[in-house]
Amino acid sequence: MAGAAPLPPFAAIVVAAGKGLRVGGDVPKQFRDFKGKPVIRWSIEALADAGADRIVTVIAPESRAEAEAALSGIAGVTFVSGGATRQDSVRAGLEALAKGAPAHVLIHDAARPDLPHTVIARLLAALADYPGAIPVLPVVDSLAVDANGVMAGKAERESLRRVQTPQAFRFPAILAAHREWQGATDAGDDAQVLTASKGSVALVQGDERLKKITFAEDFATPMDQPAFRIGQGFDVHRLEPGEELWLGGVLIPHDRGLAGHSDADVALHAITDAVLGAVGEGDIGTHFPPSDPQWRGARSGQFLEHAVGLARAAGYAIANVDLTLICEAPKIGPHRPAMRAEVARLMGLAEGAVSIKATTTERLGFTGRGEGIAAQAIVLVTLAPKGTAS
Repeated sequence: MAGAAPLPPFAAIVVAAGKGLRVGGDVPKQFRDFKGKPVIRWSIEALADAGADRIVTVIAPESRAEAEAALSGIAGVTFVSGGATRQDSVRAGLEALAKGAPAHVLIHDAARPDLPHTVIARLLAALADYPGAIPVLPVVDSLAVDANGVMAGKAERESLRRVQTPQAFRFPAILAAHREWQGATDAGDDAQVLTASKGSVALVQGDERLKKITFAEDFATPMDQPAFRIGQGFDVHRLEPGEELWLGGVLIPHDRGLAGHSDADVALHAITDAVLGAVGEGDIGTHFPPSDPQWRGARSGQFLEHAVGLARAAGYAIANVDLTLICEAPKIGPHRPAMRAEVARLMGLAEGAVSIKATTTERLGFTGRGEGIAAQAIVLVTLAPKGTAS
């Protein structure tokens, strides 16, 4: 993305040795076509674009020809034969990197084709303080314990997280952990291997775009999708003393702030609802209910990133966003460039695709009396062409 800071040096391992039987067909899912390219090529191109200086792709020996064809033309990719289990395959990839070992390594599943640069950046940043880091998402649905088809109890979702890949590690720590692993069964993922050797693993914000291709329907793209769709969003919050004022993801100095369950950022809430509306995914309260304590004080940027991920998963790219803020104070003009840059970053857009305007109601109504701030947003999404990143 334009304007993104350079990332620390890192290498990557992409695990692609599985057979992907649940999707059906004779070709392993990682080598099947997905939106114009083999599944595996999407994430490897993303890693290469992010600056990975070495990429080891772990494959089944019999898949060498398919892997080479899928990744033709991508520099810096080497192939290693996998083992009987995923853990054996990762160990093989780590050993392949051990000569001239990198400082950091990302370990990724080939079946997660849409890999955002922002997730890579968050993971590598966390390695400054922890030997490992993994991307996670909150559990937003209620959970039930299944006892032979009968509900036997509930699980508390507040402390649970959905784990994604890539998982990031300081290379010496994860290599040593894999070499020392004494588990009787295969580890569920590499973070479990590191924690078994007493290494701490940080949790960073994941992304809905990292959805794993698992079933045949994950490859399907409806043929009757419209070429573009439009969504609109509106939000309002009251101004109160003692609250921080967040607008467009930017903290603005003011004598009062917006009150709400989260950070009450009306700008990002309106844009989030516009994105969700464009792809028929309800509203912000559907996905992040204010009755749920885990969203108390939450930054609204994660709500917007979630909505953008849902749009991309539906096959749409964000074309542009037009936001209007309605208030008497503070003055929006001095903060508009920072807000525009942050909205563009959160949505993966060029700043030219983000418009932020402000107006007043000529001192009429609650905004005119300075009791609150309102925001209205319109978003255009377009059907992503085959062969382009979603």
